[in-house]
Amino acid sequence: MSITSAATLATLDRTGPRRITDLAVIEGVTQPAMTVLVRVMEESGLVERRGDPSDKRVTLVCLTEAGASYVRARRRAGVEAFARLIDELTREEVNALKAALPALLHLAELEDQDRDGAKQ
Repeated sequence: MSITSAATLATLDRTGPRRITDLAVIEGVTQPAMTVLVRVMEESGLVERRGDPSDKRVTLVCLTEAGASYVRARRRAGVEAFARLIDELTREEVNALKAALPALLHLAELEDQDRDGAKQ
């Protein structure tokens, strides 16, 4: 699976159903490229298109249960990989990582703010 596909699934998991145009902006690709990507993920059973209950003219891309399971599995694999690597560090290096956590959390918040700005 491409990085953009995985990122799109993660975005849908994090933010809920989205228009294709919104997904294209968030992931930094063209609308036609996102349309093709969504079609491939739809054929794979990872997403589905549904009508927007608040605006019948709009189609939303939604995660299927298979798509949500894929996102959870990738996250688990990432956590396990980091845990294995952290186990290889010295106590001092682990403490340095712990000390850096507030700054890393702030970076994540800033990234979320940037992403929210891209949605508008």
